[in-house]
Amino acid sequence: MSVKKKAFKISLIPGDGIGPEVTAAARKVIAEAGVVVDWEIVPAGAGALDTHDTTLPDETIESVRKNKVALKGPLTTPIGKGFSSVNVGLRKALDLYSNIRPVRSSLGISYHHTPIDLVIFRENTEDLYAGLEQDVAPGVAQSLKIITERASTRIAKSAFEWAHQNKRQTVHAVHKANIMKKSDGLFLQSVRKVAAEYPDLTYKEIIVDNCAMQLVMHPEQFDVMVLGNLYGDIISDLCAGLVGGLGVVPGANIGDDVAVFESVHGSAPDIAGKGVANPLATILSANMMLRYLGLHKEADRIQAAIVLFLSERQHLTPDMGGHATTDEMVDALIKKIQLLR
Repeated sequence: MSVKKKAFKISLIPGDGIGPEVTAAARKVIAEAGVVVDWEIVPAGAGALDTHDTTLPDETIESVRKNKVALKGPLTTPIGKGFSSVNVGLRKALDLYSNIRPVRSSLGISYHHTPIDLVIFRENTEDLYAGLEQDVAPGVAQSLKIITERASTRIAKSAFEWAHQNKRQTVHAVHKANIMKKSDGLFLQSVRKVAAEYPDLTYKEIIVDNCAMQLVMHPEQFDVMVLGNLYGDIISDLCAGLVGGLGVVPGANIGDDVAVFESVHGSAPDIAGKGVANPLATILSANMMLRYLGLHKEADRIQAAIVLFLSERQHLTPDMGGHATTDEMVDALIKKIQLLR
């Protein structure tokens, strides 16, 4: 007699551009791993403007708040004009203060001779991304960098607690306190207080520009990194470049009781609908979601299948140097999952 599996209620934001294609791919992989999901599909982004007159409808916020977990496709953000970032709006509305990006060479195409396995914890709610800008005079614009003890402390707590639970060794705080002595100085003071609560971990500090150079030259020295919003955004993309690009790096935005999982690449409108989008980053983000839900067995199988799939260097999409379509890549990955049952 078969036992009916528990169905998880999860919000799904398909997103713009290639978003619907890559989230559909992730759903196929999740189902193949034996996870039953009742998806609640809700709109956001440029596509939501036509039907809801807003890029972030209230129903979307309420769905994620109710279900506690969401999978999200990439959303379009205009550059220099138009509507503000929906990603930032979603994080602020749900207080998703911790952006987590694991970067592993075993899950990508490493451009470095040494293995890379680091995790970035980026503060997600303030800094220059607070969006406090104004024109103070003709030809002069001003942006305000907001750093608070509360936000700095809780992102530090997230980083150190994760490092402790996952038996990591070192946490680096990345800063520019030699120049921004008040704002980045407060960030460092807050992180140091948290570091003192974790004597089992080695705590180090590094200036952001030196950090960028060291990551390119000697990335193996980094284990867990905690950064403010702007530095975290830039450094996490740099790290993605070391292992094959944003197409193979997952991401999560986590608050106290709500989590949104998403790939960190753009919506790629130039290839939307052509069937050649790389779904791996979204699949890896969905796999982070499974772990968050406690489905470690299923997540382990998917991760092992991805490593096996990538090791063969076949059925890759054009951005990874291949000629496969999205569906062909997903079908090949699903066959690996089936092999590992």
